[in-house]
Amino acid sequence: MHIVQAGMEFDVLKANNRIAHENYHTLKSHGIKSVDFMGSIGAGKTALIIEMGKRLVAQGKKVCVIAGDVTGDDDFERFQQAGLDAVNCNTGKECHLDANLIKKTLATMDLDRYDIVIIENVGNLVCPADFPLGTDFRAVVVSTTEGDDMVRKHHAVFQHSDIAILNKMDISDAVGVDPAVITGDYNRLTGGLKNMYTCSARKGDGVDTIIEALGF
Repeated sequence: MHIVQAGMEFDVLKANNRIAHENYHTLKSHGIKSVDFMGSIGAGKTALIIEMGKRLVAQGKKVCVIAGDVTGDDDFERFQQAGLDAVNCNTGKECHLDANLIKKTLATMDLDRYDIVIIENVGNLVCPADFPLGTDFRAVVVSTTEGDDMVRKHHAVFQHSDIAILNKMDISDAVGVDPAVITGDYNRLTGGLKNMYTCSARKGDGVDTIIEALGF
């Protein structure tokens, strides 16, 4: 008889997916819409979330941000200073959030207070791709300042996300990047079945379109 033993990596991913499923149902049971923002350090995730959060709050939505980082509370403080409810979530040594950590974080929150939970993942385009957290949407944010080869270098995170966002459009000329190269690579990778939205979080351009795409 041939016995196939599951490797440790398979076991970890399987356990993560099971807990992510639990998180999804926890959020849904409270009527919460949610999104996990992935992206490199410096892509502009924090600025985009702040701009989105302010607009959603102005619309009367109750929003909480889970600030994921390896250590420290800089982004957590930025969210609070912007007037957003926030929870700090440090991973310690891990390069990504995982479903179990989000489960523990949700357990500390009064979920009946919120309509929307936005998760800012650790700044990394590799590890987070394999660890869904149980959100409605997974979004990946890249910026023109990272060069025009981001899609070609990081297939997995784009394939595992529901939408992609190209940020810092306002300075693409200054950094010598043609956004059409990035969007073209994305369209080829996804077969045109997913959308890449363009924006400038700092200037506020394109943010409403992203909010609409997320169904918030």
